[in-house]
Amino acid sequence: MISLKSVSRRSVTRTNWFYRTLATADSAEHSGKPKTRRRKTVFSDSLNKGPSFDDFVSGKASKVVTDPLEAARSDPNQRLPEWLRVPIPKGRSFNDVKKDVRELKLATVCEEAKCPNIGECWGGKKSEATATIMLLGDTCTRGCRFCSVKTNRSPSKPDPMEPENTAEAISRWGLGYVVLTTVDRDDLPDGGSNHLAETVHKIKQKAPQILVEVLSGDFHGDLDMVSVLARSGLDVYAHNLETVEDLTPHVRDRRATYRQSLGVLQRAKETKASLVTKTSLMLGFGESDEQILQTLKDLRDIKCDVVTFGQYMRPTKRHMKVVEYVTPEKFEHWKNTALSMGFLYVASGPLVRSSYKAGEAFIENVIRKNRHNVGEAPRLAHDINPSLVSQRY
Repeated sequence: MISLKSVSRRSVTRTNWFYRTLATADSAEHSGKPKTRRRKTVFSDSLNKGPSFDDFVSGKASKVVTDPLEAARSDPNQRLPEWLRVPIPKGRSFNDVKKDVRELKLATVCEEAKCPNIGECWGGKKSEATATIMLLGDTCTRGCRFCSVKTNRSPSKPDPMEPENTAEAISRWGLGYVVLTTVDRDDLPDGGSNHLAETVHKIKQKAPQILVEVLSGDFHGDLDMVSVLARSGLDVYAHNLETVEDLTPHVRDRRATYRQSLGVLQRAKETKASLVTKTSLMLGFGESDEQILQTLKDLRDIKCDVVTFGQYMRPTKRHMKVVEYVTPEKFEHWKNTALSMGFLYVASGPLVRSSYKAGEAFIENVIRKNRHNVGEAPRLAHDINPSLVSQRY
């Protein structure tokens, strides 16, 4: 129970504090000393640009554009179209592949990147299954706005047994074509290039008939490391541009630049002309037709052989929103456009990803048929019937 006496004491204390504060302020005003104003906080970092305090006071803050991708969205409440809905993964083959991956402690981009095609690629006959194995761990040193792979500046050290375990898993599956991908490892001096090259060597030792595609990072711009991987014995050297040049700074990590990625693909082809070089573009970021066409021209200038187009799909609510769901008809348009420009192979569709089994089957046939001249994309374009590609999508 609170007494009236204690309440009275508190009131007196608060009143005395109030008058002391007023007296202090009055003496400061008549002392002749200039008043010091608190300096405004200014963000110099370009990533922190946005509405200022004055914008909020004047009511202009709502009109300030801070994200060009968000500004391009015409319908903030758009729902997933019917053509992007896929069945829940299941089946014996799916479970068998998953069991092998767990047993050998391997990571797959199929799971880490939440690929919508995992049920199709892992399902069916085990000999036809495709699992894109992710090397150098499951944690990336970069943080692209579209990617759901875990990020950390200092991931755990690479598993020295990973090349051997990967080769063992692949030999068990009896595949004819395998895709290896990797997280970016900026913490390693060589970016992980030698680890990837060793994995390719092990696979070729255990199963020399298997064709190997490696989807690599950019090794933080060290092109000598690109050459190390290109000479490892792989058959397809893949590195993804992901998007057009103007949107690259807003979509990818700032350490991954458009020109740097073009340099990787160019060096791979220069190191070994017989390599098939491959890249992938996601659509749905608000890119224009002119920007996509310029990207295709840039790729042909460096003799890139294969390009795939797929729809960006937001993996979680923490990632950037989809600006546009591109129609299947538009994907068909870009497939035909790219083929007419001389690309060896083009996979284009809403659910197509850089490692899609239908594309791998076609590339496999091309490589085996033209083992000694697969790098000559313009000439091969005359030998390949484009209708074969059209029938697959």
